[in-house]
Amino acid sequence: MTRFSLPRAALRLRGNGSGRIRAIVRWIANPALYAQAKPATLQVVMLDALGSLFQHAAMTDGVTVRVAVTYMPEQSRVEAGKWFWVYHIRIENHREDTIRLLTRHWRITDGRGMINIVDGEGVVGESPVLAPGQTYDYVSGCPLATPHGSMEGFYTFGSSEGGTFEARIPFFPLAAPAEAG
Repeated sequence: MTRFSLPRAALRLRGNGSGRIRAIVRWIANPALYAQAKPATLQVVMLDALGSLFQHAAMTDGVTVRVAVTYMPEQSRVEAGKWFWVYHIRIENHREDTIRLLTRHWRITDGRGMINIVDGEGVVGESPVLAPGQTYDYVSGCPLATPHGSMEGFYTFGSSEGGTFEARIPFFPLAAPAEAG
């Protein structure tokens, strides 16, 4: 994702992650600073916030897939060789037609190089329909028998204009903290 230079006088955005998000929220909550902002600046701020929330993104044929992943120590059982991550997916339709998510294809690789392919209909029991400009969010999880691995894949969409196409799910690492592995 492209990083934008934001007005430092209005936005004290040093660092990243939750500190960056808190700074953006403080700026938006300040009526004097927010009222002075131009629409282009507001768009840049929102894009920057998305970049901070979702660490990984890919765009294919006008569909953006964003991913945020978090290791879940409370769901993991390290002593039993089980590690667990939760991932948040946001799908954005930047096309001019309405699309429906038909299928998913995941390639999940553990730290030993073992590959698990997961194919199925829809996501989390749904086949969402996205009109132009709409987004769809869902959260799911991934267990592994190693403290490190990765995920990547693609979604197959149907278009209201006919035909199907694939939108890439970006590669993202699954990494437990050193003390959990």
